[in-house]
Amino acid sequence: MKRKTVLLLSLAASACVILGGCGKKEAEEPSLLDDAKEETIEAEVVPEPEVEEEEPVEENHDGMYQSELTNEWIDESLKNQRPIAVMVDNELDALPHYGLSQADVVYEIMNSTANGRITRLMAIVKDWEKIEQFGSVRSTRPTNILLAAEWNAVLCHDGGPFYIDPYLANDYAAHFSGGFDRVNNGKAREFTEYICTGNLDDKFEASHYSKEYDEFYPGPHYQFAEEEVTLEGADGAIDAKEISLPFPHNKSKLTYNEDTQTYDYSEYGEAHVDPGNNNAQLTFKNVLIQNCTFHQYDENGYLIYNCIDMDRDGYYVTNGRAIPVTWGKAGDTDPTRYFDQDGNEIKINTGKTYVTLVPDDSWDDLSIE
Repeated sequence: MKRKTVLLLSLAASACVILGGCGKKEAEEPSLLDDAKEETIEAEVVPEPEVEEEEPVEENHDGMYQSELTNEWIDESLKNQRPIAVMVDNELDALPHYGLSQADVVYEIMNSTANGRITRLMAIVKDWEKIEQFGSVRSTRPTNILLAAEWNAVLCHDGGPFYIDPYLANDYAAHFSGGFDRVNNGKAREFTEYICTGNLDDKFEASHYSKEYDEFYPGPHYQFAEEEVTLEGADGAIDAKEISLPFPHNKSKLTYNEDTQTYDYSEYGEAHVDPGNNNAQLTFKNVLIQNCTFHQYDENGYLIYNCIDMDRDGYYVTNGRAIPVTWGKAGDTDPTRYFDQDGNEIKINTGKTYVTLVPDDSWDDLSIE
């Protein structure tokens, strides 16, 4: 009897312990109702850290200067170095041209009234010591001698008609004729001459010409704007997204590139590319177009432009717009100057420049759209 009583009491006690444990667990688990009654605690707002505006980092131009040809920053060691002017054959068989993307200024000029008024290029290069291959090199004309003199440039060519002789006889007319490297490119011999590494150093050493500007240097050529020239609102400004030159043989064209804000050059229906520079297309920030009279020497089509003249019509083109200008060149070594309709000399944008002399008898065939 006592054992039975003890057992019952023991079971009763165990039941109480079990029931007490479950009760405690339920008390620790909050109900949805209890959650609703709890006071809402606002989350602490952590302020975002202040972002300090980065101050613009000024470019370091130590040891550099702004080129008188492009206004771009280049090595100061080049400051007094005179440029070269390279005559480049522009016949289809001469393509592709090597090195032209290194030029600072490129002239395109009718080379003859024959053969569909084929043009020839003249490239002005300041940092010519970097040249690895440039050309192909061909003969020059009197007009090119006068234009090269504007830059105090040493003209690099391979001969020319006897009409050039009196112009080359002038003291200012520094030039190297022929004797550059021949490159086996599978073409006829007239398309194989190039300026290659070391050629110009050898030429200068064998000549009496200075590598630096001499007494015939007329000073800086172009005036460059401090801020970007857009031509928006300029007197007489027109759209200029595509320029077609009246050169029937090679059909030169300049097309505005919205991405680079420069004018891409093409001819013979294709982009002009430089295999010496990863096939980069020749492109320009500035375009200068001159209406120019000319004198034809003979039935072979040899000629000279009357590039020493005043108050002739022209256009300045940049950033997809063009304005009418007048131009003038006072003498053999005087730079050609360009003026707006108020008679003020224009300021052009920093970058490379394309210049063309359009024959006055085909001026009306020039297309700017």
